[in-house]
Amino acid sequence: MPYYHVVFTLPAAIGDIAYQNKAIVYDLLFKASAETLTTIAADPKHLGVGITSVLHTWGSAMTHHPHVHMIVPGGGISLDGERWVASRPGFFLPVRVLSRLSRRLFLERLIAAHRAGLLMFFGDHTGLADPQAFAIYVAPLRRAEWVVYAKRPFGGPQAVLAYLSRYTHRVAIANSRLIACDRTRVTFRWKDYRADGRDRQKVTTLATGEFIRRFLIHVLPQGFHPFRQYIVRHCSWSFELHSKFSDLYRKTVLRSSSVFFLIGSLTVA
Repeated sequence: MPYYHVVFTLPAAIGDIAYQNKAIVYDLLFKASAETLTTIAADPKHLGVGITSVLHTWGSAMTHHPHVHMIVPGGGISLDGERWVASRPGFFLPVRVLSRLSRRLFLERLIAAHRAGLLMFFGDHTGLADPQAFAIYVAPLRRAEWVVYAKRPFGGPQAVLAYLSRYTHRVAIANSRLIACDRTRVTFRWKDYRADGRDRQKVTTLATGEFIRRFLIHVLPQGFHPFRQYIVRHCSWSFELHSKFSDLYRKTVLRSSSVFFLIGSLTVA
């Protein structure tokens, strides 16, 4: 069974809002990305079934870079639950469609949260509490192309699950990347994914205070679940079909890797 690695990334302008409203905006990212996939995948032309989703909030240099990684099987079971229906070989879902639908769904939810008074703003963003200022701030994001990555992983599903599992119970930087530190400076290795070859490997030295600031950016709100699971449900979905699907999904997806602790909660979409 083919699997696909899908990544939804928030634009930097939204990342600034997320930094001050972590629980709300990260949750919106989960919901908008999952609804995007379940909406399109529910179409028989793009049939898909389940999503394992993991939140990362950092780039390699520990900057704020909120994005969600998803593992999705390339197909789904038929509505009668008796057979597997594969997606088109070598192709999962159109990236541009994913990008534009996720953009619309996310912004709709973000604007609703602002209208409900759920968002807080501080520092340079204090003025965004005003509805008109917020509308002006968000307007360009409606036209921007949001980054969505969707490809079949070269190393197979096990490689992607293993990659994601390393971050479910780990912080933004591993000790193995630390080169030196003292009371005034910290030096560490990071990857610049905009560069190629040897130029990708970089070494950076930060003042200790800046290093700590970047580290603390990625502390999640208490009780927030950074990994979730979603299932596509058709209008004719029944309890019996859901049970059959759940068994099939666990056998074919979860048992393809020993990384069972990736699943934090189950949401039926």
